[in-house]
Amino acid sequence: MFNDTPLYPKELSWLSFNERVLQEVEDKSVPIIERVRFLGIFSNNLDEFYRVRVADVRRLAAFTKGENKERFAELLADINEKVLRLQRRYHTAYLNVLSDLDKHNIHLVNENQLCEKQRAFVEAYFHREVLPELEPFFIDDRNTMPLLNETSIYFAIYLLLEDGSERFAALEIPTDTLPRFVVIPPRKGRKEKVYIVLDNIIRACLLEVFRYVLPIRRAEAYMFKISRDAELELGEHVTQNILDRVAKSLKKRKQAEPVRLAYDAKMPEVLLNLVKKKLKMGRYDSFTPGGRYHNSKDFMGFPADSARHSYKALNPLATLPEKESVFNLLRGHDQLYYYPYHDFRAITNFLVSAAIDPQVKEIRINLYRVAKNSRVVGALINAARNNKKVIAVVELQARFDELANIHWSNELREAGVQVIFGVPGLKVHCKLISIVRKEDGGDRFYSHLGTGNFNESTARVYCDFSLLTSDQALGRDVYNVFEFIQFPHLRPEYRHIAVSPYTNRPALLSAIDREIAAAEAGKRAELFFKCNNLVDGEVIEHLYRASAAGVRVRIIVRSMCSLVCETPGVSDNIQVISLVDKYLEHARVYIFHNGGDEQVWMSSADLMTRNLDHRVEVTFPVRDEQHRRTVKKIMELQWSDNQKARVLDKLQSNTRIASNTEKGCRSQDAIYRYLKRQTSRLSGG
Repeated sequence: MFNDTPLYPKELSWLSFNERVLQEVEDKSVPIIERVRFLGIFSNNLDEFYRVRVADVRRLAAFTKGENKERFAELLADINEKVLRLQRRYHTAYLNVLSDLDKHNIHLVNENQLCEKQRAFVEAYFHREVLPELEPFFIDDRNTMPLLNETSIYFAIYLLLEDGSERFAALEIPTDTLPRFVVIPPRKGRKEKVYIVLDNIIRACLLEVFRYVLPIRRAEAYMFKISRDAELELGEHVTQNILDRVAKSLKKRKQAEPVRLAYDAKMPEVLLNLVKKKLKMGRYDSFTPGGRYHNSKDFMGFPADSARHSYKALNPLATLPEKESVFNLLRGHDQLYYYPYHDFRAITNFLVSAAIDPQVKEIRINLYRVAKNSRVVGALINAARNNKKVIAVVELQARFDELANIHWSNELREAGVQVIFGVPGLKVHCKLISIVRKEDGGDRFYSHLGTGNFNESTARVYCDFSLLTSDQALGRDVYNVFEFIQFPHLRPEYRHIAVSPYTNRPALLSAIDREIAAAEAGKRAELFFKCNNLVDGEVIEHLYRASAAGVRVRIIVRSMCSLVCETPGVSDNIQVISLVDKYLEHARVYIFHNGGDEQVWMSSADLMTRNLDHRVEVTFPVRDEQHRRTVKKIMELQWSDNQKARVLDKLQSNTRIASNTEKGCRSQDAIYRYLKRQTSRLSGG
């Protein structure tokens, strides 16, 4: 056992992950529109980081006593210092992106770059569309600040009146009712696409906002936005159901304390101090100066539609045959799919078939996040209409999807679906479907076990595995998970799967210990993991022990990694890489050499304390030999990536893997080619 387990702070590691996103903006080999969208992803990530992770640290710094209080205060300072460095890089990258857009005749202009024709268009648009939506308010000492919406952006406005006196005001940019990007006419004789952001339309006509209110000589607008603590305070009121508690807590979230103020660095100090004072922000809050634009997450939806400036759209591989019963297919062989390379309609067709099949008796499913227009939910509603017993476990505490899940739970209940809101004290995060079908005088299980949500939208950009199976032993285990969720006092036994919060951690640690024992006995021992986050101290300690024993440990981590590589005597045999590319790497895979009889596990659980101890999660084996080979091949392709992979060294400096061969490997492209060849062979093509 290590007395002082080296751990890299998870919050700083998360910022290292967001730096990898920023590297995609800086990479000129990435298509220009994709670079614009990565600008939005970086900004959106940072907003959520402050709402969730920094809010946690801030709370600890404010309420913890003694040495820990200073430790958390120092961590807050380190976070803010690293954010400021990233913001400076972001601003430079943003200017470079604008310059490169210009080279492709796509222009994002400000209010000072308008020709006469464009200015006339902007002014007309302002009076027709924008001005009716504006509701400015004064923020002088004599006025109170109204409740600000953290999803909005605001102008803090300096007003110099004709008599030489000053006033200070603010207004919300109405991006909830008007588009952030507005197409304006090109310059005369030019073939170009020209956009202006809504903020700059207001800047161009700022005096018009106050024309009939005050005699103004000059007006200047500086953008700012806030992030609030996103923690839900549910309480434990016995007489209040979970639906009401979540709904009321969401209302409180809108009034939660601000934890971050992001603002235009050129804002006059007197105006900045006034905004801080009105927001009642203090010692443990974060202040992030930046450029004149915020809420850059809107760049994720940048409207330029030029396909040649974006990644080529993926044509998903066919999954379930159109003319064959899905149940006949699964009786013959398990099906393993990997999205977005495979078509997610495998799941919707599975549910649609079950909804109308007269032999299907029951459908049970976990819903954590679903698409806006969910065919999954539609199939469940249709199944209920066809008199199937349908049970949907809806997780109301899926962060930032709470309102959507309240809506879906109401829709499902109205259709006759039995809705369960999880297990008290535990989030339900597993990705299971259990279908019971009457066959040959008895019941037969058809099951789904996976790593990702039942969400058609995210399945187009998230890399996740789905296993569809008629394996009855696995099916009984899956069914028992739903029994536990419905009746938490029951503790069913699981023969082939591991389930948090009870058996996932011991199963994982036991499997690592088995590799350690093999290495200590002089035998070959290897671990090959892929996950989103690796931050659990006990798991990391076991991985350090494995390294010290001589186990070869390879890990692919998308986001946070608290394991410290390159620590002599501790992590010499551990290598960690991370992949950021076209699609978001979301799958969790855990492979153990196991004396040559390789075990391949997949899971809904990351290597985090919350996933192993405070959620309902499922880790399951891939039992089919061909499917194990497929998963291993995908993992090896990712490990061989020398185009988009970054090495996570002890400083998490995100250096790219140097290619020692002329042939490059971009794993996301290589995986698609591999799966396409595999699909062609299986179909006889």
